[in-house]
Order: sequence, then C-alpha cells, then structure tokens
Amino acid sequence: MAQLSKKKCEACHVGASRVSEEEISQLMPLLPEWKIIESNGIKKLKKSYNFKDFKEALEFTNKVGAVSEEENHHPSILTEWGSVTVTWWTHKIKALHINDFIMAAKTEMLV
Repeated sequence: MAQLSKKKCEACHVGASRVSEEEISQLMPLLPEWKIIESNGIKKLKKSYNFKDFKEALEFTNKVGAVSEEENHHPSILTEWGSVTVTWWTHKIKALHINDFIMAAKTEMLV
C-alpha cells in the first residue's frame, strides 16, 4: 500500500481507461479493508472509519479533503458522529480508475 500511496494521480478525461477486472484483482489486496460496491451501475471503492467522537471524524474528513485538493481527485465523504465513510470513483468515466486506488491508499495513510 505504501508504494501505491506515493504515486500521483494522473489527469483524467472522458474516455480514460477504466481499471480492468485483472487490475482490480491485483490492487484490492493492497487495500484489504476497502470494498468494491456498485451504485447506479458504477463500481466504487468504499470504506468506513471509526473515531471516538465527531471532532476526530471531522479532523479526518478535513485531511481527506486536503489530500484530495492536492491531487485534484475528490471522493464522496459522509461525516457522522464517530465515523467517516469515504467513497472513491472517477466521475468523468463513471467507473474505477487507477487514481481511485491511489487515493484510497493515500486515505489509509491519514489514519
């Protein structure tokens, strides 16, 4: 995961390559607590994190937001009392891209 978290996101555009099923099977072991979900026909990476209170959850949310801005790749974030759910997918291609796996790894490094 550390190697994946050190990579930079590449600029993504409509028509960019989606990760293949073979690539997904190679990348998922690097993100063992992440799940692939499907919502509205779009595969997404999702994980929930638990914290002792809202303040810690919000601090984590802000860290995710900061790294998202640095990489210009943004997740869906649900912040609640004691938990944060982060969901990554690439909006432009309505699918998973290598950037989503890079950002999931970067998210892991923030805990």
